Amino acid sequence: MWDKTQCQCNLAHPKHFLPRFLVLLLTLFPTTTFSQSFDYGDALSKSLLYFEAQRSGRLPYNQRVTWRYHSGLTDGLEQGVELVGGYYDAGDNVKFGLPMAYTITLLSWGVMEFQDEIAIAGEAKHALEAIKWGTDYFIKAHTHPHVLWAQVGDGDTDHLCWQRPEDMTTSRRAYKVDEENPGSEVAAETAAAMAAASIVFRRINPHYSHLLLEHAQQLFEFADKFRGNYDISIEAAKIYYTSISGYTDELLWAALWLYKATHNITYFNYAIQNAESFGGTTWAITEFSWDVKFAGAQILAAMLPMEGKNKEDQQILQEYRSKAEYYICACLNKNNSTNVKRTPGGLLYTRRWNNMQYVSNAALLLTVYSNHLQSTNQTLGCHAGPVGPTEILAFVKSQVDYILGSNPMGLSYLVGYGPAYPERVHHRGASTASYKECKAFIGCMQGYHGWFGRHAPNPNVLVGALVGGPGSKDEFRDRRENFAQTEACTYNTAPLVGVFAKFHSLEKGSSNSTTLPSASLVSSI
Repeated sequence: MWDKTQCQCNLAHPKHFLPRFLVLLLTLFPTTTFSQSFDYGDALSKSLLYFEAQRSGRLPYNQRVTWRYHSGLTDGLEQGVELVGGYYDAGDNVKFGLPMAYTITLLSWGVMEFQDEIAIAGEAKHALEAIKWGTDYFIKAHTHPHVLWAQVGDGDTDHLCWQRPEDMTTSRRAYKVDEENPGSEVAAETAAAMAAASIVFRRINPHYSHLLLEHAQQLFEFADKFRGNYDISIEAAKIYYTSISGYTDELLWAALWLYKATHNITYFNYAIQNAESFGGTTWAITEFSWDVKFAGAQILAAMLPMEGKNKEDQQILQEYRSKAEYYICACLNKNNSTNVKRTPGGLLYTRRWNNMQYVSNAALLLTVYSNHLQSTNQTLGCHAGPVGPTEILAFVKSQVDYILGSNPMGLSYLVGYGPAYPERVHHRGASTASYKECKAFIGCMQGYHGWFGRHAPNPNVLVGALVGGPGSKDEFRDRRENFAQTEACTYNTAPLVGVFAKFHSLEKGSSNSTTLPSASLVSSI
């Protein structure tokens, strides 16, 4: 029970001890977790709830995450532009444009690819709402064909405070890219997001779909004509979302999404003509993330039909496919040399900080490509030999099941799913008294002293958040200060929406595939 005058909570409530007991039990007897079954439909529902917890702006009447309230209602006011809405990307209160756009691109891709499965699970409405919350904001942020407001808030000042978004006292300065200060990465990624979303809304809301496509085309033209690194123009983004890969991967990625959305040959020709110079057919990549889009672009190109293309175009598409399959084979541990590392428990492991983003992002790419191979009756050509779509899907299942609890720690890394999951997520709103229960203002340092440092579990469960996850030895410390492992991001969960829908459909026997991949296939990869 909250003491609303002090905004304190009763930390001795029995509910706080049950999950810790389960974690201890499952850690002592981890083998029991590897035979458990999972409710992918429940995981799907919970993953979509997470986006409601990350909403900025005025929350709608049907908001289901009730511990959140309105926030950021003056965003853009100082710069004379209306920028209320959008998403906070992680556990802080900054609206970073690049990861937000990438989140919507992945979410749209999953919904597009698995729309029937999501509808069967009864989550189509929530999935569309999650996408539209982002695209509505992008429409506001794109105030001129060559102007995109790409960030609200400053990470430096934000990180000095531990405040609920409803209490923010930190800078809400808005930052833009324009002709004099270009930002090709963020402009192109926002174009990709709006193009992908336009496909999702094409039948159910043609007018909105057309509006998104118009913005996407303008943004792509802006990104390409006025080339430059966004984190040079917006220095406030550099420390937090530095563009290591540059902007050529985003330009290819956006062009391919626009071709998929419009069938305009101009965008196809762009991806073909710039394939080599931009790295699309020369970079062999073993990760896919908000920064490095090459593998995603390569897979989009690899799935384009060869029919009707001239020999030169066919050859370039084949080179795209070669690089796309290199990425997939690396995930499957079937390349000749370079493969993605794995933890002893079998999880893909790229790096210490928020490793789960690479796992969930890979899960979407592999599931989409598995569908493509199955529908075209093809196999994957790895150095270790041909691989069929069912084997690829079996490996994805092993990663998804690890996330949901089939791992040495016996923890679900999807918060709120299963009997044991991280309880001290590095997240300002979740770790602090709900504004609806305690409207007393919580100051900048008051949040650090009164809430961040508590050993007790968070008072609000950040349902559906995929945290950074375990280290290279499958170890995990559930501590708020351990942000490399306990912070969650929107682009961690976004790709899982479609993947969860796929496995839920397979489990219920309502997909094009008849059965779930067998355990023997999982163990053989």
